[in-house]
Amino acid sequence: MDDYAEQLRANRAEKDDFFAEHPQSPVPPEHREGFEGLNYFPPDPEYRLTASVTVHDDPEPVEMATSDGRTVRYERVATFGFELDGESLRLHGYRQDGGADEPVFVPFRDKTTGQETYADGRYMELEVEGALAERAEVPLDLNLAYSPFCAYSETFSCPLPPEENWLAVAVRAGERTPDL
Repeated sequence: MDDYAEQLRANRAEKDDFFAEHPQSPVPPEHREGFEGLNYFPPDPEYRLTASVTVHDDPEPVEMATSDGRTVRYERVATFGFELDGESLRLHGYRQDGGADEPVFVPFRDKTTGQETYADGRYMELEVEGALAERAEVPLDLNLAYSPFCAYSETFSCPLPPEENWLAVAVRAGERTPDL
């Protein structure tokens, strides 16, 4: 865990630098000078999971509401099953336009949403080596959960996690509520 925790901390520091200094940072320019980094839960090996994969051969379209009131269309390409805190849970993964090479988008809410984490939910992106259909299991690391760009500025439009991805447990891993 020590190597993993150090690597995770290094990745977080790199992201903090991007948010503080890069012209494409979602942090509004007037807040960048005082920006001291994102808030995170400590790295926790309990949230590094293995999930079973059910690939949907004929993906169903899912219309997701966005933070600015529009809707965006995704396809439900997979369902990930896993155990957390003694509960059997599942999250659905989505892609736009059937892009088999793009990461699987996993937006979700949990019992920390709006209290310890961003009020509209968090995201994960699963990079899967090879074809998803060839995998029985994938790593699912909730320590990598992050707040969408709309958490920092209303100029961004972000998909909101559909109700099918609302978890009835607290996920105290990844990014916490942004503090700007």
